[in-house]
Amino acid sequence: MAGIRDGLGALWSAPDAANMIQHEGRWFTWGDVRVLVERIDEALNRAGCGEGSRIGVVFGNRVESIAALVAILGKGRTIVTLNPMQPPSRVAADLVNSMPQVILAPAALWSEAEFVSAAEQSEILGFSVDGSAIEQRCGGAEATVLAHRDEQNPVAVEMFTSGTTGPPKRVPLTWRQLDAAMSAVHSHTGAAGPEREPLTGRVSLVILAIVHIGGLWAVLQALTEARPFVLLPRFTVEGWVGAVSEHKPRIVSLPPAAMRSVLSADVPAEKLASLRAVTAGTTFVSPDLADEFIDKYGIPVLIVYGATEFSGAIAGWTKPLHIEWWSRKRGSVGRPFPGVDLRTVDEQGEVLPAGETGRLEVRAGQTGAGAKGWLRTSDLAHLDTDGFLYIDGRADDAIIRGGFKVHPEVVSDVLRAHTSVLDACVFGRADERLGQVPVAVVEFVPGAPAVSEDDLKTFARGQLTGYELPVTIHAVDELPRGVSLKIDRRRLLDMVAEIEAARV
Repeated sequence: MAGIRDGLGALWSAPDAANMIQHEGRWFTWGDVRVLVERIDEALNRAGCGEGSRIGVVFGNRVESIAALVAILGKGRTIVTLNPMQPPSRVAADLVNSMPQVILAPAALWSEAEFVSAAEQSEILGFSVDGSAIEQRCGGAEATVLAHRDEQNPVAVEMFTSGTTGPPKRVPLTWRQLDAAMSAVHSHTGAAGPEREPLTGRVSLVILAIVHIGGLWAVLQALTEARPFVLLPRFTVEGWVGAVSEHKPRIVSLPPAAMRSVLSADVPAEKLASLRAVTAGTTFVSPDLADEFIDKYGIPVLIVYGATEFSGAIAGWTKPLHIEWWSRKRGSVGRPFPGVDLRTVDEQGEVLPAGETGRLEVRAGQTGAGAKGWLRTSDLAHLDTDGFLYIDGRADDAIIRGGFKVHPEVVSDVLRAHTSVLDACVFGRADERLGQVPVAVVEFVPGAPAVSEDDLKTFARGQLTGYELPVTIHAVDELPRGVSLKIDRRRLLDMVAEIEAARV
């Protein structure tokens, strides 16, 4: 399989009239995108930004971001992604912290004083990019911030993790990692398929925010395979169902929150008739939710496991695996991809036998440590004797209540099993006597019968040990989610603080 940079180069053999990106109901041809790619490349060349230069992009789900990605990676530069969903002040702070040589941003952001001030004071060369127009907004004729480049292991992408359990951190993804990850995915699924003319074949769907690894990976896979794709500005049931009905893909991605939305909307099965499988990841996927989707639509849900640090997924289900094993292994996130080794260790680093829960360690070419080194994750997991991986929680999320360990996802899963509960999240609160105690926040199914806190505790008490039972269960209209549709833990804590302050 050709590498990602070779795949991007193959786009230039596509005819200008070939449809490339469908965005907000309009097709943009390769010719449309190519013109913008060339203009961005020209501006970067004039600024002296050659191979290895670090180029910041306010990376929203827009055609301009895709053109910037092609212009930057296609010439061996490094793209530094900034999240456009944040307030301008946080985008400005990320800009200062990441310090790219050049920043490309929508024109609207250049009207925000904090962002402009951050770019100017950092002496970063700035351009607005809207439609086919590129306009310099700040800086001199050349880039002024130089960066050291690792010639042995150059970085392709610098991106922030979603930060749902703490402050986001910037993760460098090298060309080696991305190419290894793409190769592993193709070996796992056969997604590359036979040779095709560029920008032909089945249309892919990009439904997640591309500023996070799930959305970015969908774009990189489509570009590397030279497939046309739909780029949704954000996930909506209507937009997703419309794209599936129009383009009839065989496999699509659907995070658990989006899957629940599709089920709640009671989408007719005939609108999804083309689908042979749905992949699900980005966060915990309840096997009960997967089975509910399978029972309603007859479409297998292929759960995958990955993270930004792994450049994407490292384990997952395939359709043949699902047919053979799902009934016996439900709750697993599948088997490791080709070229990926997994093991679990105790707190002293001793390797644990099959079936015992410990810290998950990964060895693969797509990690920063490479195929020769083990990367320890924050996930608690176990592997069974058939090689299936089970995620049991996160080491840094575990709640220690009076010396007993409570895994938030275990408690959340019990609450989700209540017929009136749409979703739930559990976190630890400091307690003077016990160290920490679990607190739960639930979102009810629209139109479901009212359920009291005592009712929920009674329901959960029969399935949890005494120390696992939440001391408080709050109900909110809607759980706050980030752009990757994960629950935003920091915003959730703010909501709980407001609820409890109002009660006082």
